[in-house]
Amino acid sequence: MEWMLLPLRRYARFSGRSRPKEYWMFILFLLLCFIAIAIVEGLLGLSTTEHWARHGPWWFDSGYRTRGGPLTGLFGLAILIPWLAVAVRRLHDSDRSGFWLLIIFFPLIGSLVLLVFFIMSGTRGPNRFGPDPVEAGEPEFARS
Repeated sequence: MEWMLLPLRRYARFSGRSRPKEYWMFILFLLLCFIAIAIVEGLLGLSTTEHWARHGPWWFDSGYRTRGGPLTGLFGLAILIPWLAVAVRRLHDSDRSGFWLLIIFFPLIGSLVLLVFFIMSGTRGPNRFGPDPVEAGEPEFARS
């Protein structure tokens, strides 16, 4: 649980490096939070659900699409800066500049490239962004 909340403690710290464990545990935390918010919004009737149906001469297609409500938007806005900070620190761990995040604006290729960068292990030893977080040891919460 501590690994999930570590990026919130380093709220807007864009310098330094982050281990893969810190990044992926934070992503898991975000996923769980968005699921919980979607359930709450569904129970309160705050989300919008759209039913669509299409039929042609030989086929019929229907489904539901649910969009998040105001709680999802507020949570997404509140978590944007910590996500950007941990993503930049994760790129720093592989000796890449944070400007690589801008590649996400290329629809499919950019997302795949970033996914590969986030999965890759970091450079061993110090690099231009700081010491290796694995060699530096566990964060403060694990030392006490």
